[in-house]
Amino acid sequence: MHGAKHRITTTSQQQQHLGAAMGGGVDSHGHRLARPAIRHAKLKMLFVVIATNLVSVYLFSGASLSLNMPASAPSIHLWDSTALLRDLNATRDALSLARAELAFLRGQCGTSSLLLESVLAKLGAVHGDTPAVQDFNGWPEEPTGELKMAIEPHRLPLGYSVNFGTDELFPGLGLACRNFQEELTRYMTYNASAECPDDEALALQLMLKGCEPLPRRRCRPRSPARYVEPKPLPASLWSIPADTTVNWSPYTCKNYTCLVERAHSRGGSYDCKDCFDLAGKERRRWLSDNGGPGFSIDGVLGSRPPGTVRIGLDIGGGTGTFAARMRERNVTVVTTTLDLDAPFNRFVASRGLVPLHISLVQRLPFADGVLDIVHSMHVLTNSVPAAVLEFAFFDIYRVLRPGGVFWLDHFFCLGPQLNATYVPILDRVGFRRLRWKASPKLDLGAERNEWYVSALLEKPMT
Repeated sequence: MHGAKHRITTTSQQQQHLGAAMGGGVDSHGHRLARPAIRHAKLKMLFVVIATNLVSVYLFSGASLSLNMPASAPSIHLWDSTALLRDLNATRDALSLARAELAFLRGQCGTSSLLLESVLAKLGAVHGDTPAVQDFNGWPEEPTGELKMAIEPHRLPLGYSVNFGTDELFPGLGLACRNFQEELTRYMTYNASAECPDDEALALQLMLKGCEPLPRRRCRPRSPARYVEPKPLPASLWSIPADTTVNWSPYTCKNYTCLVERAHSRGGSYDCKDCFDLAGKERRRWLSDNGGPGFSIDGVLGSRPPGTVRIGLDIGGGTGTFAARMRERNVTVVTTTLDLDAPFNRFVASRGLVPLHISLVQRLPFADGVLDIVHSMHVLTNSVPAAVLEFAFFDIYRVLRPGGVFWLDHFFCLGPQLNATYVPILDRVGFRRLRWKASPKLDLGAERNEWYVSALLEKPMT
């Protein structure tokens, strides 16, 4: 008995030592302690991690796993990126082919329609029917020659384009051009690859009628005889260029001296009468903010964080003096101007500035939110229809970046119009007022109730 008891005790002691050696233990009754269970769980977790890594290595090693589908069904590749890309390219090619076939069928349908119309017209003529007025795609008469080539769509050499969304390239042409086909046909009548007709006045008339953009032409405009290189910057900013830089035939004045003298002449109706006199009133513009109806350039720039006004647009900038003043302050400004009985665009360019030949009704040729400042003086006034002004203000808002400013300079209107028409328009656009100055225009008498408004308006940041 004593020996058996000793053997049992020894066995219990051995179990305790064995358990301790394994990292666990047993109690006095032979129950295993918790540490071996924890170790066992950790071993399981280690096994799961190793198994997961092995499966990941297998999946991303380039092996393919495909689902067994019926033979009629397309195979679905779950992890083979190469097969997915191959299937995607095949689908894209099939889609492009279908679009090309659709475009071809559309062309055949158009040809069939023309043939059918021709047959019906001949049958109508046999039966004495009165022919209906033909409409050639909105044109009262079928375009011919250079006009037809310039305005008709042209097939893309590589077929359907995803970027264009069509297999044809449609030239840009103003909608109002259809209303002035006679003038447009005259504008597009010339000898291809030769010198263009001397018809700047005709082009300007079409633009002012809304025929903008005009179609492109395949001719070369005549260069001035004895052309002289412009002066270098910065001297060119305030210099009158040589007369031989301009073809003067479209204009009343035949040299720059005549244009400068307009500022000192009495009478006459001229656009921007004193703009070419760079030594006179033009030299003093926007230099002071002395309580008058306008602001100074330095005052406007000082209202913005330093260096944040970098690029901008001057709408109806005449000879480009606003852009010249801004360039002196390291700000790049593009000037829109029209050659209304004077070579405004060439004059702006001769000063080393950038002219943009567009009318007031054209969408500004800038992407959304790219300009720091837009300025306009004496152009956006009550002489422009209110609806056109509202579209123009919204377009200015569009091209300004958040935090950009619209400097509405010397906006002219009658007293009752200000609060009844123009303030509500600006409020609808959504500008935030930074500065606002309304001053009576008294040169023709106070009884006329005429006003100038200058405003500095900000496009909100959010």
